[in-house]
Amino acid sequence: MKKLWGGRFTKSAEEWVDEFGASISFDQELVLEDIEGSMAHVAMLSKTGILSVEDAEKIKAGLLTLKKQAENDGLTFSVKLEDIHLNLESKLTDLIGPVGGKLHTGRSRNDQVATDMHLYLRRQVKLIIQLLNELQIVLLEKAESHIETVMPGYTHLQRAQPISFAHHLMAYFWMFERDKQRYQENLARINVSPLGAGALAGTTFPIDRAYSADLLAFDSIYENSMDAVSDRDFILEFLSTSSILMMHLSRFSEEIILWSSQEFKFIELDDSFSTGSSIMPQKKNPDMAELIRGKTGRVYGNLMGLLTVLKGLPLSYNKDMQEDKEGMFDTVKTVVGSLRIFAGMIQTMKVNEQGMEKATKNDFSNATELADYLSDKGMPFREAHEVVGKLVLYCVNKNCYLQDLSIKELKEASSLFEDDIYHVLNPRTAVERRNSAGGTGFKQIENAIEKAKLCVLEKEEVK
Repeated sequence: MKKLWGGRFTKSAEEWVDEFGASISFDQELVLEDIEGSMAHVAMLSKTGILSVEDAEKIKAGLLTLKKQAENDGLTFSVKLEDIHLNLESKLTDLIGPVGGKLHTGRSRNDQVATDMHLYLRRQVKLIIQLLNELQIVLLEKAESHIETVMPGYTHLQRAQPISFAHHLMAYFWMFERDKQRYQENLARINVSPLGAGALAGTTFPIDRAYSADLLAFDSIYENSMDAVSDRDFILEFLSTSSILMMHLSRFSEEIILWSSQEFKFIELDDSFSTGSSIMPQKKNPDMAELIRGKTGRVYGNLMGLLTVLKGLPLSYNKDMQEDKEGMFDTVKTVVGSLRIFAGMIQTMKVNEQGMEKATKNDFSNATELADYLSDKGMPFREAHEVVGKLVLYCVNKNCYLQDLSIKELKEASSLFEDDIYHVLNPRTAVERRNSAGGTGFKQIENAIEKAKLCVLEKEEVK
């Protein structure tokens, strides 16, 4: 099979060398984007008179045929033709004759592949924003039904203070909101057209880059042709944003794994998001959460991989940059799958409200309430902190909790204690009283949920 760039060469590469250098095994993922970019390019060539209307129409018709075949999985590709661009150009020429070769007028594979990736990432990032939005809706719904579900809050994975379960869920809502914002900002860098930059220096043909950019719904064009073909910042930004998102999903996964254990018993995952053991019949494993936690590492790896590929490259295009795609495709697949799994996992999980609240009564997470109580009565907080610390030690030695102490025992520690202290020590009271902005108080959570609803996008806004 003759290579489309073979005129300069007198010797063909061995088959294994072709296979090593070819990218068609993975860049065929860009087939529809490549056709879309070519449709815009040929329309521009026709508008500017670089191609005759007749030639342009033949090429458009051929591209539409290839598009239909691609959509029906009717295209096969050859390693001999290296990449998606040469494969499609060869098929187009077979379909409509030598006029197909005119499609490449005024462009290079360098600006062509960059255009494909901009188009691909734009579509995928919009999908990810939509999936993030759907996960946020699930969190809002779950939080609204658990505003008054009380659970232990943790620092250092030690019980710290009682909180609302809704408050815990909403912490992730706001993390995902930041992720969504980062992806939206990423779109601004993605939605720039490199088409028409040529190999690196532009072209002598009187092309209209703004017209082709407009046809492809890009916001603007790259102002420098060398930057246009060598820039992969938009992919790095995508991989970085995806790494942060996966870190958030991984942290949430870790908590779900802990909460679903026998030691916590705070939640039960639906069977459809769990698996069993081949040897232990009783097991119900949170495998989907574990997989998401594990897949976070591959997304980090994809970011580090591309950073390393790019770090020493001179301008402009280098063959090294062929390594920019597989990590991008893998990250898209990983993020999209993780978000879909997560939304279903949260939506279907059962919450053990009684178990959560019971856990808050078998610890010293209400100790801060005692210190605040004494402080409200006029005792300096540092002194109150010491008084309560000694009471906790007293309880540890006595094998009881603060709420189990008699008023006499409490008064021995400080005369400021009154009978109302038992109401203050109730975990539910402790949660309800934390009514500062952004706090876990029930009223604050209701306010937070109403604010959060304003952040959830309608489907039309995502498009």
